[in-house]
Amino acid sequence: MAEPYLSGRSSKAHDLAHRLAKRENRSITDIVERALEAYEMREAPRETAEAFYARLKALASTDIDLDELIRESHRLYCESSTHSNGAEI
Repeated sequence: MAEPYLSGRSSKAHDLAHRLAKRENRSITDIVERALEAYEMREAPRETAEAFYARLKALASTDIDLDELIRESHRLYCESSTHSNGAEI
């Protein structure tokens, strides 16, 4: 099985990764993984489900019943998947 591969064409990124790997006595892969993990946490922190729904509720002007929306969408889908003669597609 082939190993995952990441390629970049930036000479600045290449030089920096090599310099950090040598200075930290780590592999380039480790340096890149750690940098990407740090970037992910800094730029796109994960939001808990509770916090997400609280934020969504605060932003919404009306309360939406998702269960009812799903039921209605399912009903419409079932109706549209039946021909006028009652035969299913």
